Amino acid sequence: MNDYNQQILTPYDIGNCRLRNRLAVAPMTRVSATETGLATVEIARYYERFAKGGFGLIITEGLYTDQKYAQGYPFQPGLSDVEQAKAWRGVTDLIRVHNGSVFAQLMHAGALSQGNRFETATAAPSAVQPKGAQMKFYYGEGQYPLPQAMSDEDIADAIAGFAQAAVLATHTAGFDGIEIHGANGYLLDQFLTDYTNQRDDRWGGNVQERIGLTLEVIKAVKVAVGTLAPVGVRISQSKVNDYEHKWAEGEAAAEVIFGSLKDAGVDFIHVTEFEAWKPAFIEGNTSLVELARRYAPQVAIIANGGLAVPHHAEQALRDGADVIALGKAALANPDLPRRLATHTALAEFDSSILGPIANIKDSEFALA
Repeated sequence: MNDYNQQILTPYDIGNCRLRNRLAVAPMTRVSATETGLATVEIARYYERFAKGGFGLIITEGLYTDQKYAQGYPFQPGLSDVEQAKAWRGVTDLIRVHNGSVFAQLMHAGALSQGNRFETATAAPSAVQPKGAQMKFYYGEGQYPLPQAMSDEDIADAIAGFAQAAVLATHTAGFDGIEIHGANGYLLDQFLTDYTNQRDDRWGGNVQERIGLTLEVIKAVKVAVGTLAPVGVRISQSKVNDYEHKWAEGEAAAEVIFGSLKDAGVDFIHVTEFEAWKPAFIEGNTSLVELARRYAPQVAIIANGGLAVPHHAEQALRDGADVIALGKAALANPDLPRRLATHTALAEFDSSILGPIANIKDSEFALA
């Protein structure tokens, strides 16, 4: 077994959660819940394969957090009420049977909602037209609607939704940890991003002020969960509707963002970039993973983005990652950790799995 396999297959602790290895399944939207947001037997089987295949950590797709503006897609699973939480219990129990750990990713779509059974309008930090078009493989069509600017009451409701969802996740659904979705252009990232946040109150302004809502959500979730489970946040520069975006302030933004997350007491930071081993900015040679490690020492770092190639993953580990999260490679190889341990070749990803709609396909269950 080579050095990479030896390191990646060793146990690792995130907070009070012991992972059997350092390989995680990255969150991937699969729009396969019931219309009312309940996890199904099919979803349970889908996630069970990864635990059965040896992954140390599974991070769920984004679960909507309230019954107002949070839902992003039709058939998206939620954690907005007890019934939804109880449906997830069947998933987490199966994962635990195979000695896996599972974190719930809590998500508020904000302006990028393209299917919400509770509200027809969308809400965001500011009334700014989102870039790009809705994603067809998540049942979207045409431009995103123009969102309405959130009131103080809307913001308070969003924070409360994250906290309540975290309670349901840990107390009812049986999740081992919480990942707050602060990446990829969704609500918390909309507050962080300069051009989508044009507010002139406490929630807008410089990067320290724009990260403020994420910090308030972390605070509320940590109070709600206590010491029961680790709490972390996912961070990115790029967005599902603005692939090339970079933080305008460059490394200065990274210092503020990662330093603030450290000070907020997160147990982990999940850094996601399209190619996570590459430099974060045009000027400089430092990856976002390395910047997260520099400005958030002692915080566990999960790295995601093109890391199925071993030497890319090795670079991320050298940059400071503790856990490697895989998306497409995990879909193609639900037993990837076992393959690494036995030096078995990996299967290539078949993009038809995610088309024309990115829902769970029967063919996937033949993979493991």
